[in-house]
Amino acid sequence: MNVLVDTSIWSLALRRGATKDPIVTADLSELIGELRVQMIGPIRQELLSGIKSENQFEELRSYLSAFPDLPLETVDFERAAEFFNICRRNGVQGSNTDFLICSVAHSRGLEIFTSDDDFLAFRRRLPIRIYSPRTGV
Repeated sequence: MNVLVDTSIWSLALRRGATKDPIVTADLSELIGELRVQMIGPIRQELLSGIKSENQFEELRSYLSAFPDLPLETVDFERAAEFFNICRRNGVQGSNTDFLICSVAHSRGLEIFTSDDDFLAFRRRLPIRIYSPRTGV
């Protein structure tokens, strides 16, 4: 099964030096090697936003270009809004991007690889699957 990798995982794996997470990096590397990693534009935007150095920005943009964006359709955004409303009615908060991730993963039968605990709360209300890392994240 393919995996939609959330910004939180990319961030942990792409950090430099001691703040890099070796467990997350190993599991993400395995998924990349198996050609199972999926990307959407909003995750790409989050990853590229806030980078101070133009060289680092270009380096990251080049690296991420290996992962084409899944095309997003109107139904993805409508379902994301529906998911947002379901969760909000039940006292669960999240970002628009988080609910878009849930929507895309649901409609395309993807698991979500994340370290963001909000997705555990979403999973109690929404028909999503969270990826269980093989290396113990």
